[in-house]
Amino acid sequence: MSSPERFEALSAGLAQGVRDTDGLIGLVLLGSASDEASHRRDEWSDHDFFAITEAGRGPELRPDLSWLPDQEHLALIGREGEIGFAAVYDDGHVFEFAFSDAAELSGAIAREATVVVDDEAGTTAQLLAESRARAESGDRFDPENDVRLMLVKLLIGTGSVRRGEVLNGGMFIRQWAVQLLVRAIRGRFAEASTSLRDTIDPMRRFERDFPGWSGRIAAAVERPAEDAAHALFDLTREILEPGWDAFPTRAADAIAARLGW
Repeated sequence: MSSPERFEALSAGLAQGVRDTDGLIGLVLLGSASDEASHRRDEWSDHDFFAITEAGRGPELRPDLSWLPDQEHLALIGREGEIGFAAVYDDGHVFEFAFSDAAELSGAIAREATVVVDDEAGTTAQLLAESRARAESGDRFDPENDVRLMLVKLLIGTGSVRRGEVLNGGMFIRQWAVQLLVRAIRGRFAEASTSLRDTIDPMRRFERDFPGWSGRIAAAVERPAEDAAHALFDLTREILEPGWDAFPTRAADAIAARLGW
């Protein structure tokens, strides 16, 4: 929740912190923090980035985050796994970043990104090129498999709810099943996805490409867990089944019979 001036000042502060810190060799701004996606920034845009260390120095350097800008305004810092971090400033602005050497990010994916700091060997630029290649190769959908898995998640989730495990069941229904339904829709109706879609996270900007269906999915998940599952099941059949020979109709019928739907 930052003004454009505040956002740019934080970007500049990050770059300066990386340049001034021994052992740090690279900075990549990702998503809306990058130059190429700056047009998408709004009051809710965060800073997503990679901070790259010299080879093998990640474990040594990660305990010290004093290179982050505006230290006096940092309200919290949290860890996400070994190399992931989240930071929140007292104005609500968020940093989410990976802090590691290039080898530790060997599986990273990235699309819109700007290399702000790099070493003479171009380590960071090479990392970004490889991350973009992985994003490109991974930008594929398998709607036949996604809808199958989606139905499985609904069955498991509903069973868990009926067993009394409402939190666990709700996760299967509202998280895993919804993600798979979105993937299946994007794959089945690929031509409807616009250039605005996020090629790394299919859930992002789904509302812009499929406003009607997204609204109905959102309304479904607001219901109690089993009602949400039933509504998502009905939507799945309504949206995907007609005219699609690959839809697992036999399985859907079996699940409906098992759950009394």
